[in-house]
Amino acid sequence: MSYKQSTYVSKPVDANGIAQYTDEENDVWHTLIMRQLKVVENRACDEYLHGIELLNLPKERIPQCPEISKALLEATGWALEPVPALIPFEKFFYLLANRRFPAATFIRRPEELDYLQEPDIFHEIFGHCPLLTNPAYAEFTHMYGKLGLNANKEDRALLARLYWFTIEFGLIKNKNGLRVYGGGILSSKGETIYSLEDPSVQRKPFDVMDVLRTPYRIDIMQPIYFVLNNFDTLYDLTNTDLIALIRKAQELGEYAPSYPT
Repeated sequence: MSYKQSTYVSKPVDANGIAQYTDEENDVWHTLIMRQLKVVENRACDEYLHGIELLNLPKERIPQCPEISKALLEATGWALEPVPALIPFEKFFYLLANRRFPAATFIRRPEELDYLQEPDIFHEIFGHCPLLTNPAYAEFTHMYGKLGLNANKEDRALLARLYWFTIEFGLIKNKNGLRVYGGGILSSKGETIYSLEDPSVQRKPFDVMDVLRTPYRIDIMQPIYFVLNNFDTLYDLTNTDLIALIRKAQELGEYAPSYPT
């Protein structure tokens, strides 16, 4: 998704899609991935952990987009697309509609290990790419891009809300209980633990109309998460008239915020 402003600049890539990273930047990746692999071990959904195995992410350096693309192409036909730190919604939806997942080629600074409002390459690769190896998740993301590409500004605002509560901050049930699948959670040490274990959190069964009517803030730990029974729920949305549901949600209006305004 796009954000209003950034203090980061993406790394340029050469003709082969390779970016040059400093030792400090590679050290940041190493610190992030080593601690987050431990955090997600018993908290991420099985499909995500399977994707981690398929991607075989390097630990000592930031992975390059072409090597991630190779694994994604083999699994679901997706690829990773290097982009500037900020891209407009039109570009974002265009890429998803063409099975290309945008990844800004910068990584957060050492003093921002625990929280970064904008998505860096750790968020995109570690948070999202493992599940892009899952066919149902990948097909939903593709359909979402096609919808957004043809939607108007008002409809896109609610499409962004759907993305937020699923792809970014979704929870899912599995045989071992509640697990995380949202990339915004999985790339955050604090929110991975908080989303599953904090007693103040509301964890609501996924209902697309509730999702479309629920406001959110991007700069806080989420007070509400929506829980899928399985990824077939996302896949089934690809055969739903989401724009009609969005129009119905617009008529009904959004719920009162569950956070300070």
